[in-house]
Amino acid sequence: MSLFQGLSAFPITPADASGRLDTAALARLLKNIEEARADSIGLLGSTGAYAFLTRQERRRAVETAMDTVGGKIPVIVGVGAIRTSDAVDLAGDAKAAGADGLLLAPVSYTPLVDDEVFEHFTAVADAGQLPLCIYNNPGTTRFTFSLDLISRLSKVANIEAVKMPLPSGGDFASELASLRSATGSAFRIGYSGDWGGAPALLAGSDAWYSVVAGLLPSPALALTRAAQAGDAATVERLDAAFGPLWALFKEFGSFRVMYVVASLLNLCDVDPPRPVLPLKHQARQRVAAALDHLDAVFSAGSTVCMQPR
Repeated sequence: MSLFQGLSAFPITPADASGRLDTAALARLLKNIEEARADSIGLLGSTGAYAFLTRQERRRAVETAMDTVGGKIPVIVGVGAIRTSDAVDLAGDAKAAGADGLLLAPVSYTPLVDDEVFEHFTAVADAGQLPLCIYNNPGTTRFTFSLDLISRLSKVANIEAVKMPLPSGGDFASELASLRSATGSAFRIGYSGDWGGAPALLAGSDAWYSVVAGLLPSPALALTRAAQAGDAATVERLDAAFGPLWALFKEFGSFRVMYVVASLLNLCDVDPPRPVLPLKHQARQRVAAALDHLDAVFSAGSTVCMQPR
């Protein structure tokens, strides 16, 4: 199976107010994902707050991951940075630590054009010498990959996949057909945006790059496997169980919500990096209610377990 298939779980990166990594807490999160038998870990993605961490702390995160779960589950490491030279260094650090693959977003303060992004990705792919996934995340980077640019990059050595945002209108089938026509059958196409993960898999996408799986891997994996099996009825039932959580993701952003989830599940108790502020009490109560709803559905006649609270 390709590195970029199935359920890729993206955990938060626990750190103190100064950005110092809590390696023990990160190890717990990663072990939970590995024990749930997700298909891969997405370390230092947007949920993993990569943009808020120094190179040293990012390297410590990769080393912690490889010491904890290396060889047991593939680890895909986010290496996005504003400067190409910094992204190249981060790719080298990930490779040296033993990472299995790379995830790269075109992070920039100055708006980029296609040729600039192409050169940036080519340099990082060459430096890392690991399978690399394009991170098409216009919500944070303000850069949207054109079909032509994805096609060009798919022909670059080591670039093997793309992580797409949810399509407007939810027409996964048409977008997948266009992308596969432009990139070829070996190139893997997955989606982020958790509320669209299962519909994307039902439509034939290769991967779900999941925020919620970073802390709730077992329920997310059950939803993934149902979608991969084409079991639309089970997908509908399980996806509805996640519904209150999806609504909170849309309202507050999944990044903020997941810090509350981590605390409520007693996995770790850290705040998001400033200037991002923790959710207030009323919102936290709504997150707790969403978890209770999810727990009730998965506990009813299911072998899938939520983490203890």
